[in-house]
Amino acid sequence: MQGASVPDQPRIEHGTDAGDRTFRCESGMRVSKTEVADWHFRAGALDRLLPPWQDVRVIEDSGPLRAGVETVLSVPIAPFVRKRWRARIEEAVPGARFIDVQVSGPFGAWHHRHEFFETEGDASSSRLRDSIAYRMPMGPLGGLGAGLVRRDLAKMFRYRHYRTAADLQRHADAGDLAPQTVVITGGSGLIGTQLTAFLRTGGHVVRHLVRRTPDAGAGEYRWDPARGEIDAAAFDGADAVVHLAGAGIADRRWTPERMKLIRDSRVDGTRLIAETLAAMTTPPSVFVSTSAVGFYGNRSERVDESSAAGEGFLPEVSVAWEDAADAARKAGIRVVHPRIGVVLTPKGGALQKMIPPFKLGAGGPLGSGRQGLSWIGMDDLLGVLHRLVIDDRYE
Repeated sequence: MQGASVPDQPRIEHGTDAGDRTFRCESGMRVSKTEVADWHFRAGALDRLLPPWQDVRVIEDSGPLRAGVETVLSVPIAPFVRKRWRARIEEAVPGARFIDVQVSGPFGAWHHRHEFFETEGDASSSRLRDSIAYRMPMGPLGGLGAGLVRRDLAKMFRYRHYRTAADLQRHADAGDLAPQTVVITGGSGLIGTQLTAFLRTGGHVVRHLVRRTPDAGAGEYRWDPARGEIDAAAFDGADAVVHLAGAGIADRRWTPERMKLIRDSRVDGTRLIAETLAAMTTPPSVFVSTSAVGFYGNRSERVDESSAAGEGFLPEVSVAWEDAADAARKAGIRVVHPRIGVVLTPKGGALQKMIPPFKLGAGGPLGSGRQGLSWIGMDDLLGVLHRLVIDDRYE
């Protein structure tokens, strides 16, 4: 699978202007100005740009960019202290720029200009520039934290430009692909949230299957795997289904009731989707139904796709989980089971749980420290799932 190339090292500048502190980050992008601008103007860009190491929570999301809308975030400003940050889009010119300003929040003032430029003499590349004029809070006392703010801005925008370029490159690697319509289960989870944002910023249409009352305007359709109920209209005209839903295996003690839920939530949901797709006259062309490295069990040798299942509860669940997609396979639908390991991101999951002891100086090996651990970074996993959807060589 092709990996995403990265941008040139961004150029970062700090300064002052008319009493305000200034910050600028500019990077070259290996795609056109139009592609960079469109990426930022689509729904999902905010989710892709928020640094995963910062516990920033979206309280109100304005959705696609347009002048006048406001977004509200909850941001950490000190240990155990949070503040709401309300930002308004002051100007939005598709294909060229947009400006957001702080209405209320942690800074004395904040004016952020995002601009997109075509590289002179090369329409296939472009430059992304973020320019910020800001004022520290609390007057002269605010200057005490200015050095920390400068470091945080540089770190955050290096990351934002890196992620923007990497996402755009992954989409460019897909070639002349028409926008796909993808149905996702588990869309509100750790992986599903980022996969949704990644696909939407790439110009694709995403629908969600949800167990609560659906919001039709947001592309939601209801299902209830435990009752065998699903709104099959979710799949009409869809190109692909990515099935991520299932009860967590590491968030609660494994009582007999929990183990039954872990198994049933995977097997029942997969079977319901597979049988629904098999009954359609024109079903989606691919069903990406996730599985897990738990398929292989606890063993010392190296394993791959040709290896047999291991022994124990997780291998038994994984085998039944994959077998539950048989109806779709028999109907001629391309079925893929990515056997995913531990997904690492400071935004949640295992890594989020492991970080606090290290920050307190109490970190160390888990268990003996010698056990095998199959892991993958979040963005690499998104690249894998994207490739499985668009590339019919994989099944």
